[in-house]
Amino acid sequence: MALHKDFPSSPHAILDPAIRWFPADEALRETSMDKLMPPLVATLRKKVKEFRDGGYAGATDTSKSLLNWWFKEPHLQPQINGTTVEFQYFFAQREALETIIYLYDVIGAKDKFDLMRFDSSGAVSAQMFDENWRRYVVKMATGSGKTKVMSLALAWSFFHKLYEPTSELARNFLVITPNIIVLDRIYKDFQGLRIFFTDPVIPDNGFDGRNWRNDFQLTLHVQDEVRVTHPTGNIFLTNIHRVYAGEDIPPSPDDDNTMDYFLGKRPSGATTGSKVDLGMIVRDIDELMVLNDEAHHIHDAGLAWFQSIQDIHNRLLQKGDSLSLQLDVTATPKHNNGAIFVQTVADYPLVEAIWQNVVKHPVLPDAASRAKLSERQSAKYTEKYADYIDLGVIEWRKAYEEHQKLGKKAILFVMTDDTKNCDDVAEYLEGRYPELKDAVLVIHTKNNGEISEASSGKGKEELEALRKQSNVIDDASSPFKAIVSVLMLKEGWDVRNVTTIVGLRAFNTPAKILPEQTLGRGLRKMYPGGIEEYVSVVGTDAFMDFVESIQAEGVELERKAMGEGTKPKTPLVIEVDSSNEKKDIAALDIEIPVLTPRTYREYKNLAELDAESMVFQKVAYQQFSEEEQREIVFKDITTGEVTHTTMLDPSGIADYRSVIGYFAQTMMKELRLVSGYDVLYGKIKSFIQNVLFNQSVDLESPNTLRNLSELAATKTVIETFKKAINELTVRDKGNAEIRDTIKLRQTRPFVVKDQGYLMAKKSVFNRVIGDSHFELQFASFLEDCSDVSSYAKNYLAVHFKLDYVNADGDISNYYPDFIVKKTDQEIYIVETKGQADLDVPLKTERLKQWCHDLNRIQNEVSYDFVYVDEENFNKYKPKSFVELVKSFVAYKESDG
Repeated sequence: MALHKDFPSSPHAILDPAIRWFPADEALRETSMDKLMPPLVATLRKKVKEFRDGGYAGATDTSKSLLNWWFKEPHLQPQINGTTVEFQYFFAQREALETIIYLYDVIGAKDKFDLMRFDSSGAVSAQMFDENWRRYVVKMATGSGKTKVMSLALAWSFFHKLYEPTSELARNFLVITPNIIVLDRIYKDFQGLRIFFTDPVIPDNGFDGRNWRNDFQLTLHVQDEVRVTHPTGNIFLTNIHRVYAGEDIPPSPDDDNTMDYFLGKRPSGATTGSKVDLGMIVRDIDELMVLNDEAHHIHDAGLAWFQSIQDIHNRLLQKGDSLSLQLDVTATPKHNNGAIFVQTVADYPLVEAIWQNVVKHPVLPDAASRAKLSERQSAKYTEKYADYIDLGVIEWRKAYEEHQKLGKKAILFVMTDDTKNCDDVAEYLEGRYPELKDAVLVIHTKNNGEISEASSGKGKEELEALRKQSNVIDDASSPFKAIVSVLMLKEGWDVRNVTTIVGLRAFNTPAKILPEQTLGRGLRKMYPGGIEEYVSVVGTDAFMDFVESIQAEGVELERKAMGEGTKPKTPLVIEVDSSNEKKDIAALDIEIPVLTPRTYREYKNLAELDAESMVFQKVAYQQFSEEEQREIVFKDITTGEVTHTTMLDPSGIADYRSVIGYFAQTMMKELRLVSGYDVLYGKIKSFIQNVLFNQSVDLESPNTLRNLSELAATKTVIETFKKAINELTVRDKGNAEIRDTIKLRQTRPFVVKDQGYLMAKKSVFNRVIGDSHFELQFASFLEDCSDVSSYAKNYLAVHFKLDYVNADGDISNYYPDFIVKKTDQEIYIVETKGQADLDVPLKTERLKQWCHDLNRIQNEVSYDFVYVDEENFNKYKPKSFVELVKSFVAYKESDG
């Protein structure tokens, strides 16, 4: 049940349905995959791939615009340090939205009979669907971004209803959570509509001719704090008990939503004691979409959650309307008997999320470590399970020390079987381990995992404080480092810093909990990017057997040595080796002057672009059929991925303006131009009309637009203009000045992916990691050179970079590989390469120029460079750094 050999490690990579995980041996992929997946998913993945590859043909203009904006436009987001990073949605998030839109726009799937068309198992019947309205379920692993999917779906529904005359969607939204902890998490993102604007959910005004941001008018209402409601434009964020239909729904022993503390007492009337009757408000409005977070709580049709939504739908039917869409998102869309919700239309399983480093990797003790653990013969709970508790603390302590270097706090999470033992463990931890004194947060829960007010004996205000403390436990300001709970917090308590889970009980049928829900509390990552992170899982044999059952879902559990003397289960931390008594950090430190950039853009020059003087190969103008002219698809010139689609309007008139606008926006974003759209638009228009083809063309003609969508034409327009813009706007200042100094010993600690490294003796850093084997080989060489006093790998965290003009003529940044100090007065910048590329000579020339500029400005320290390629390094095998410099082409100031 391993992942396909071609399964990509990037969560942004588009996943071909043919390589997705399924619960069987690879040999059965061709014959059994369709029958082993959630019944609708296998077929839908293939259909959605066709939909994606076809430029979203069949979707409405609004849906196409949003899909193109979210998943094909580059999105640069500013950072605190003044830099920008590109934001991308995960493919799992993209596929979920593409599937929803495909079902609604293309298929028009309104009910169970429409969904059953995609059943590939042959086992789905109409009786398996309880609802008679449009309901789609999205299955996504914990930590893979369900809230982002909800925000995108909400925005899509809003704009679809606003812009599409025949839309049956809604501009009012009921966002339901199972408890207050989940509600708090959602509210943090939705407050002030934050997620819609910090993420690129809402397109820029003017994108495809719409004023998206101006038109996105919504009011957020939380629980019973309902402000003035309008007929449309409302988000009601609440837990399910606020929308119960009334006291006629009795509590169920199988109802997961029994959290007295989180939800208050089960309502005795329709208002649940609130200031307003939220249930009646949402039943009285005319259009509504329901979004359920942690939707596995819906379970079966007899439960209150389902009945409440059914009642809302029935009220809408009485007014001649219906519930526009129910969208459920959860990691575990399963009934109490383990059967998956048949309405599941998209699936991103935990095994794929772990492989792509979207979540942490669970790590269990290896056989040798586990053999050292035993349950002692004692009536006292903490004495009986002391081995397991102590091992958990040892693993947590090692992780705590590593993460503390990065300003993060590791959290220990212990699960017990009842409230008395919960208190016993907390007392044991605080009494035995000084670092945990007054640092253990105790939360009592009921047998089904919900927090109990009665068991804790705490009053309402104290419980409110407890809830807040559990939500901010990640923060450095929180005094708590460990949390002890009866069973577990089933969902919502999704802090990121849990590094160690200790389970002191088995999970049995009354709890109806899945292993993924148990591990889920520790799966969310602490650090951004694709760094591997780990959560150590320790526990009794019964608990470990339960956890290991997740292997049936394809999750490969890593097993490593645990206990005293073993490595911490954390990412690699690179830091200044200040605690190493064998190192003189001051002597090993290297100061690097920071020069002002040499290259810059002169934006006013855009007006001087001359289409007639641009050098390129003219494109042949072809004649296409009416059918070929109907849909015009533009593909990325490097990846071939569909990036823009334009359709003829009903009158048959093609809108060339959106195509020219697409070209202009693409160039501006790729070249990071901040102004000049109007000038560029006009230049491109003239170029296409009079210069691009082997004849002048009519821009209003659908045939011209069809010609423009051909790869040859698209590539010629974009590459010709980028080259001309770079030649016109990129300028060299002719000099540079020292504006700052980098001291290596001031570099902040940072994490890197688990890879080969060298324990450094001549560097301020504790480790030298290699992006290639040759880099490690070269670092080892520097360690052995008697004429090198210190060196350092130039990590991104050092922030030593040079601006240069790359092979495409664009301004880019270059990070040299190594900084080498022969003496305090002689420093070399070293570039190592396995295989040369087109930019190597340009980088080398820029490095030469940097050295020249620096040596001209000051003469206290001599700066030089050397370029070392792997082939010649292994050929000459230098024995010293001086010999290396002689063997390779080096720049000398005397030659400058």
